[in-house]
Amino acid sequence: MYELINIQGNTWYIQSPANIGLVKTGESEVILIDSGNDKDAAKKVLSHLQANGWNLTMIVNTHSNADHMGGNAYFHEKTGCRIAASGLESAFIKYPFLEPSFLFGAYPAAPLRNKFLLAQASIVTDIVEAGEISGTPLKAIPLPGHFMGMIGVLTLDEVFFVADSVFKKEILDKYKIPFIYDVEAFLQTLSMLEQTQAKIFVPSHAEPTADIRPLVQMNREKVNQLCELILQELVGPLNFEALLKKIFDAYALTLDFNQYVLAGSTIRSFLSYLLDLKQIEVSFKDNVLWWKRV
Repeated sequence: MYELINIQGNTWYIQSPANIGLVKTGESEVILIDSGNDKDAAKKVLSHLQANGWNLTMIVNTHSNADHMGGNAYFHEKTGCRIAASGLESAFIKYPFLEPSFLFGAYPAAPLRNKFLLAQASIVTDIVEAGEISGTPLKAIPLPGHFMGMIGVLTLDEVFFVADSVFKKEILDKYKIPFIYDVEAFLQTLSMLEQTQAKIFVPSHAEPTADIRPLVQMNREKVNQLCELILQELVGPLNFEALLKKIFDAYALTLDFNQYVLAGSTIRSFLSYLLDLKQIEVSFKDNVLWWKRV
C-alpha cells in the first residue's frame, strides 16, 4: 500500500484505498490527482515526493468525497500548492459539512460527523469543468453520476484517471450498493467510457487497465440488478424504510448510520430514475409516501 508505480512516461500512481495519480510536469514539478483520505495518507505520499526531490504544484480533485480530498489541507500547508476542482465539488471541498448534511437531508446526527463523511476543509484555487486545466498539460473530462460534479483527468501519456465512475468486482460484491447520485448520468458516463480512447484507465478503486469495457459492463449490470430488485420489491406499495429493509435483507447486509445515508441516498436516486422512466408511481396515504411498481 502507498507504493509509487510508474504507469507510462511521466504518469504515475500511488496505490492506496483510493488511488492517487501523479504527473511529472517539469524537471522537479508534479501534480497530484486526488490527495487521499486524511493527513496520515498525505504524509505517506509526501514522503515519496521528498525522496524523489519533487515539488508539488497542484492537486486536481476528481470530486469531494473524503477519501479523495482529505489530504488537501495538509498538502497545501506544507507546499502551498494550488487545488483544482469542478464548481459543484469545490463547494463541498471548501465546506465539507455539506456532505453529511446532503446525505442525511438535515443537520447530520452525531454518528455521521466522522472523518469518512466529513473531511478537513480545504481551499480551492482553481475551478475546472471540462477541457484543458490552466497551466498544466492535463485535461479535465466530466464524469457525472457517482457524485454531482465529478471529473476525470487525462494526461499527455494517454492515461485516463476515471475516479469513481467504475468499481471493481470485489467492491461491488462486498458493498452490493455502490454510491450513485444520478443513475441516468452514471449510465451515460459508462457508455462514454466505452467509446473513449486511452492507453491506460486508472479507476480510483480498481487496478489500472488497458481495457475498461469489462469494468463498465460489470457496473452496468449492477445498476440493472438494483433496478430489477427495487421493481421486484415494489409489487405492492411500500414506504421508503420498508423498501430499504427489504433490499438490505435481500443482500444480507447490516444497516448502520453510514450505510443508512449512503445506501439510502443511492436507493432514493434509483427511485427518482425509475419514476422518471414511469416504471414506478407514488401516492400519499395516511400521511405516508408510498412507492409502487406500475
